[in-house]
Amino acid sequence: MIRAALALLLLAALAAAPARAQLREFSCVGAERLEGEAAVIGFARGGDRPRAEDLPALAPLAEAARAAPSRNLCVLGFAAESEGGGATSASRLAARRARAVALELAKLGVERDRVRAEARTRGFASGGVERRPGARVILLPAERDPA
Repeated sequence: MIRAALALLLLAALAAAPARAQLREFSCVGAERLEGEAAVIGFARGGDRPRAEDLPALAPLAEAARAAPSRNLCVLGFAAESEGGGATSASRLAARRARAVALELAKLGVERDRVRAEARTRGFASGGVERRPGARVILLPAERDPA
């Protein structure tokens, strides 16, 4: 009985300990300006599920990411204020869109810690940046060794 109680206490202590996942350090700031390996995924107006006809565009990006483990992906979600009923609601919709596309990349075999899903609001990026409602996926260049 005492052994069972100790085992239960140990199990509870382990469950309460913080996770020690190895998160990859990278940023998506400025990623929307990168040209090259990228895809735009569309959504129905006000929707947070990717259009099925756009999903095949993710396959080459996922394949390139799997082949080069030092390359990460940024998924930037966009939504118009008119879709969500205001700026706050649009930001939430943009975040749901980015998360939905990140999940699709995971289904294609890209590790979740290699993907950043972020909402982009109207004021985040300056002129010349694609901000149509939907999501933009960018395969980042390989990080350089700081040495």
